[in-house]
Amino acid sequence: MLVGVTVAGCGIRATSVPVDDGPAPSRVACAIEHEQGGDGAPQAGPDGELRIALVCSGRVVDVRRQVPLRQGESAADRLAAARTLLAELRREPGPREQEAGFTTAVPEDLRVFAPDQDDDSSALRLSRHPNELPPFALAQIVCTFAATTIADANLQVLLGGPSSEPGKPLKLYECGTALRTTTEAAETAGVPF
Repeated sequence: MLVGVTVAGCGIRATSVPVDDGPAPSRVACAIEHEQGGDGAPQAGPDGELRIALVCSGRVVDVRRQVPLRQGESAADRLAAARTLLAELRREPGPREQEAGFTTAVPEDLRVFAPDQDDDSSALRLSRHPNELPPFALAQIVCTFAATTIADANLQVLLGGPSSEPGKPLKLYECGTALRTTTEAAETAGVPF
């Protein structure tokens, strides 16, 4: 009798409709031993150490990696830096990162290109339109690029899809909390340029 009362009083009602309440809570720490912080935008550190945005427990979190990054303000320097960072994002997380629960959502075949002739010189073109990337992939890219020479003075990144897709303008993206924590945010992210 006591068991029946206890189960009936749990507060969860039965339903015939499947309910998706998001991912189950996780006990994954989303931190690698000897790493502190990770809440802010990626920043260049000593000796080529950068923050690379990866996915962990349904959000985008920064990890530190040694990445030799070409520094400079020229279009060629920016493109080289973007290609290096995108390669890091496409790469499977290392053993320590995997153990801490990190993954990547950036497609293996995603590439970055120089701006088109009519684009602003700060723009970068992706091989897929940014708003059509898998959930969290856009956040990984924007948050990784945001505090490098790829971003503007406001830490915004100007991205577009293939030039063969007319009618889809370049957009300015910012690495904010919604983009880091909500899969739906990528669909509406960015301000048309």
